[in-house]
Amino acid sequence: MAAAQEPLTDGAGGMDDADEGDGDAMEAATPPFRAAVDALEGARLRPEIEIEPTRPPQRLAPYTYALEAAVVQEGEDLADGRLVLLHDPAGHEAWQGSFRLVTLVRAELEPEMAADPLLPEVCWSWLTDALQARGLAYGEPSGTVTRASSHYFGGLAARPAASQIEIRASWTPREGLGGVPDTAAHLASWCDLLAQIAGLPPAGPGDSSVVTLPQRRGPDSR
Repeated sequence: MAAAQEPLTDGAGGMDDADEGDGDAMEAATPPFRAAVDALEGARLRPEIEIEPTRPPQRLAPYTYALEAAVVQEGEDLADGRLVLLHDPAGHEAWQGSFRLVTLVRAELEPEMAADPLLPEVCWSWLTDALQARGLAYGEPSGTVTRASSHYFGGLAARPAASQIEIRASWTPREGLGGVPDTAAHLASWCDLLAQIAGLPPAGPGDSSVVTLPQRRGPDSR
């Protein structure tokens, strides 16, 4: 799976420093965080999206959990990304809550789409529309949309120019009963964004072609 491994912003001006731990401290985690992670692991998602737990960043919050995903169709990776769940039981002023979701999503672009001057605004709307389409309450959204182009020369001159879009974003999921946000629904919305940026048609509301997220693995099973 092609996975996005670049540093992620926490939405509060901080930056993950590439130090990664084993993410295996669930026994010491708070009940709300354990419930939020359990919901992520029980989520049912589109079959085109291959998803699995990955080592989370350790210095953004007291408790972290991360997933990496790729949209795969006919053996080709169309888009990939990483979603990180952060939890600070004491709350975080910049988050306006005790949970935060942080993401990086990227995909190759067709030349016609890459030339659209409104592309960054459209891509950002894909994220907010995906959350709103599932009726999710969230706050303090922030992020960037970056469009990059590569041109090849010399020994690589035969390669066609390529363009890529990258969305970095974070938002605060509103907490429900027991102080736990509906992380499964937020994950489903994130997968809707992945599918859209990959160019897949939307899944119907009654689509049963879904798969269950694999269960948590220990650090030795990577």
